[in-house]
Amino acid sequence: MEDVCEGKDYSFSTEEEKILSFWSQIDAFNTQLKRTENCPEYIFYDGPPFATGLPHYGHILAGTIKDVVTRYQTMNGHHVTRRFGWDCHGLPVENEIDNALGIKRRDEILKMGIGNYNEHCRRIVTRYVEEWEKIVTRTGRWIDFKNDYKTMDLKFMESVWWVFAQLYEKGLVYRGFKVMPYSTGCKTPLSNFEASQNYKLVPDVEIMVTFPIVGDPDKAAFVAWTTTPWTLPSNLALCVNANFVYVKVRNKHTGKIYVVAESQLLSLPTEKPKSNVTSGPSGDSKKSKTKGSSGEKTEDPADSYEVLEKFSGASLVGKKYEPLFEYFQEFSDVAFKVIADNFVTDDSGTGIVHCAPAFGEDDYRVCIENQIISKGENLIVAVDDDGLFTGKIVDFCGRYVKDADKDIIEAVKAKGRLIKLGTFTHSYPFCWRSDTPLIYRAVPNWFVRVEQVKEQLLENNKQTYWVPDYVKDKRFHNWLENARDWAISRSRFWGTPLPIWISEDGGEIIVMDSIEKLQRLSGKKVTDLHRHHIDHIEIPSSRGPQFGVLRRVEDVLDCWFESGSMPYAYIHYPFENTELFEKNFPGHFVAEGLDQTRGWFYTLMVLSTALFGKPAFRNLICNGLVLAEDGKKMSKRLKNYPSPVEVINDYGADALRLYLINSPVVRAETLRFKKGGVYAVVKDVFLPWYNAYRFLVQNAKRLQIEGCAPFVPIDLASLKSSNVLDQWIQSATGSLVHFVRQEMDGYRLYTVVPYLLKFLDNLTNIYVRFNRKRLKGRTGEEDCRTALSTLYDVLLTSCKVMAPFTPFFTEVLYQNMRKVHDGSEESIHYCSIPQEEGKRGERIEESVVRMMTIIDLGRNIRERHNKPLKMPLKEMVIVHPDANFLEDIAGKLQEYVLEELNVRALVACNDTLKYSSLRAEPDFSILGKRLGKSMDIVAKEVKTMSQDDILAFEKAGEVIIAGHCLKLTDIKVVRDFKRPDGMTDKEIDAAGDGDVLVVLDLRPDESLFEAGVAREVVNRIQKLRKKVGLEPTDLVEVYFESLDEDKAAIEQVLSSQENYIKDAIGSPLLSCSVMPPHAVVIDEESFHGISNFNLKISLTRPALYFNSKAILALYAGNTKFAQGLQTYLLSRDHSVLKAELQHRHGKIKIDCIENQPPVEVTLGKHVFLTMGDYHLTERTDQ
Repeated sequence: MEDVCEGKDYSFSTEEEKILSFWSQIDAFNTQLKRTENCPEYIFYDGPPFATGLPHYGHILAGTIKDVVTRYQTMNGHHVTRRFGWDCHGLPVENEIDNALGIKRRDEILKMGIGNYNEHCRRIVTRYVEEWEKIVTRTGRWIDFKNDYKTMDLKFMESVWWVFAQLYEKGLVYRGFKVMPYSTGCKTPLSNFEASQNYKLVPDVEIMVTFPIVGDPDKAAFVAWTTTPWTLPSNLALCVNANFVYVKVRNKHTGKIYVVAESQLLSLPTEKPKSNVTSGPSGDSKKSKTKGSSGEKTEDPADSYEVLEKFSGASLVGKKYEPLFEYFQEFSDVAFKVIADNFVTDDSGTGIVHCAPAFGEDDYRVCIENQIISKGENLIVAVDDDGLFTGKIVDFCGRYVKDADKDIIEAVKAKGRLIKLGTFTHSYPFCWRSDTPLIYRAVPNWFVRVEQVKEQLLENNKQTYWVPDYVKDKRFHNWLENARDWAISRSRFWGTPLPIWISEDGGEIIVMDSIEKLQRLSGKKVTDLHRHHIDHIEIPSSRGPQFGVLRRVEDVLDCWFESGSMPYAYIHYPFENTELFEKNFPGHFVAEGLDQTRGWFYTLMVLSTALFGKPAFRNLICNGLVLAEDGKKMSKRLKNYPSPVEVINDYGADALRLYLINSPVVRAETLRFKKGGVYAVVKDVFLPWYNAYRFLVQNAKRLQIEGCAPFVPIDLASLKSSNVLDQWIQSATGSLVHFVRQEMDGYRLYTVVPYLLKFLDNLTNIYVRFNRKRLKGRTGEEDCRTALSTLYDVLLTSCKVMAPFTPFFTEVLYQNMRKVHDGSEESIHYCSIPQEEGKRGERIEESVVRMMTIIDLGRNIRERHNKPLKMPLKEMVIVHPDANFLEDIAGKLQEYVLEELNVRALVACNDTLKYSSLRAEPDFSILGKRLGKSMDIVAKEVKTMSQDDILAFEKAGEVIIAGHCLKLTDIKVVRDFKRPDGMTDKEIDAAGDGDVLVVLDLRPDESLFEAGVAREVVNRIQKLRKKVGLEPTDLVEVYFESLDEDKAAIEQVLSSQENYIKDAIGSPLLSCSVMPPHAVVIDEESFHGISNFNLKISLTRPALYFNSKAILALYAGNTKFAQGLQTYLLSRDHSVLKAELQHRHGKIKIDCIENQPPVEVTLGKHVFLTMGDYHLTERTDQ
């Protein structure tokens, strides 16, 4: 393995760029697809975005979710085709062209030609494709851009035609009306998006109108309020709310009797109507559902009106009233009556709404539901495309509706039906193209009968799996439950044309389901299905020449119909890939934002249900919205968020991916994006991970530096380590594999990162930290290789498991680690997700968790009593009833506890009452909801449980209290420390977590003094190494010099702790008196007050030590020759000389010194590589 830099010098972004180049070089994505082509298919549907804008965090989030899942499924043995898609048709594209060309009206498009207009649209559709590919690729997502699909492609559009034709054949398509925002200036309906683009504050009129009740004995009249008088000639019904209370009241001044909602009595005029009301409701529709009365002072209703009767809204249903105008007398049998619906509110108007079904969405719906009108093409719309009244409204025929308001009001007044008139200023929508006020108007449309398949939709929804599930069970279920027939046609130009050809008399309709059918019936060659290529094509009537020809209807399909057809159209089904589709439908996985519950998820479900009676997908992840840090929507204008490119350049794409995946946004909640959060992922996840990897590489390289055989990891099958921490980390890695597999199979991406965080914390702060001696080779080469092999396997396994989440970082680590493992795959992404192997050591995992709890509790006791870790303590007691745990902690885990807490002895105690008293506390968070009113009684009895009761409960695992069976999870057993008699809290103290109790003997012990000094000295040495930038594998020699008058005292202390110090720093601590004169000092520092000792520590590079007598003997006492040999050896590079001596088994022949006889030099006899080596040899000989 190659050397790696320090974590602080590692550039995540730079290394990711290198990996991108590597992937490109080996064609990694396509190679992966090729390698898995014979594996079972996993079908992923990628929702197509518009390419008219650049990708933002919402796209990156959804793309990351998709990439994680599809990478995982690929590494889990599937073939996953991933093709990028583009939504090419519809409003966003037309909007851009209109702005670019300054188009304001529909007739301007017709004048320039649909062909010219559509070709302008086609040209801008792919404008940002390169930018999308660059950013998506940079985030690490593997997806095919070269073989992408576009909704404007001929094959895609042909499949969309097939979908429409299938629905038509099933009787699920009909022509009817839909009330939509309508621009009279452009003579076209607008989408809600377009209608919201151009609001203006304008003055408008408000009136109250009476509708006399037929047959009422008091000659009472209903009172309705409206802000759109022009809709009154088309009135067909009045709507109340069945749940409201209505009153019949008599005006004390005029004697007139009215019916209104009781809550809106104040809205009635007290006398005659006022003509200059300056305030009122605001709203866009003809009826406001917000506050709507005038601003003048109003008398108390008790003084103005006498309440004659109260009744429910439901009792008014069916009552007939006198129509205001006589234009629709043919509807008298079914119309001009009261109906009820919940859209009527009691906080506005009069609680009675006038309904003109051609000019209000709710009006249209309730009139159909109450059989006043019927679905289909027979609705009378008394306003034409230019906003002029038709001949149906004889008195106002040819008048523009807004201009006719005044005359209509005068006509109502002349009939004695006007009781209130005013004006108010409100925000009203204008056409963004023509700048004319919009009206709501029923327009002809083609519909899919969604209501007819609603029950099947609800049933199919149950067959799907969603994360989070509440979006499916509530939001999406409710949307389906209230689903209305879907208006799928648009009076536009750039889209998939409706494949309907109709004869002039409407008697013959042909629906095209393929290009072949159109060519066959028309005799024309078809190479493009856009309007300007097929609008001219005519089909001869099958009834004969006398019936003329069939021409295509002008409309195009809603672009949502196209995206909903994506599962079929992107593979050109049923014209191609029939077997692929039919074997794998429904698709396995989709993922998009929460807004798609009413968009793409809905249209997918509707079309698949209508076509096949199945859901379109099996599994779905729904993400929430990414907001700016201030909680507002991300805005380029406000610049309230960092650009994705900036974040990736600073911290890398992997960090951004994990930040997004580990946030509430993956659970369909909102995320306030914080750049600091991405940095936190680097700091808390990647740097600890990297440092563990770097520690492996350093110590693997150290073996070679020290002349041992290169590191080759021991095969896992034969790696049967007896070390408890090896067993533990292998088991913990198995648990990681199990957890990630379990959560990924459940599509719960957001649970993986917290688990990984804990795993990496355990790896670095338990395994690596507690195993430093083994990993550094201080317990022997064999044990070192076992520990390194374990760490290697753990890192390799965790990288494979996490590769779908962090594709770059895991590839970096893998590429270096594979160099010591023959037969490795070329890329980590060609590997399989590891399987769970063997039985996991749940006992040892639990014991290590408890061990860390013990260490934390021990540290807490030390901190409470100001006893630093450098100060050794005599004894600790671990109290716990579990004999297996005590066996582990007093056996194989004992050395780690003692070393970490610097305690000399550990005593295990299973007598929980020896050091503690027990008390029971009910867990209110668990029991509260379950027990309800019984909680107080149960809580009181739990708290009075005796120690024997508690012990019996722990043994049995349950107890009956007040008739309720309580389990171990319902009651917290608290162990309070019971101090032994005759001891103070300064001498002994304890800490517990409710499970285990740690007791520390705090009494000073002179016998531990020297160990404490040694620990302090080691601490200073390690800090000095760090100060000069030494790596853990860098070899140095350490010397000390006493600065005290009594130099013998510190020398005696350090001599007694020689073995501990050597183990801790990796070499003996030497007296400065033996430092060779040729030793190179790296740094030195004086320390004062180490347990009242003062000393100087010096770090030197390893220096040769010569046995002068032995060298002199080589040359028969010739001093000059002996000096020449030493000079020659000192001139050699130390590491090269070391390697040569080790290679030649400690003996080298020196025959290159001019004018000197050749000699054989033996390591350990004539020369020592370090002063420390000589010192250890001398100690051994003694």
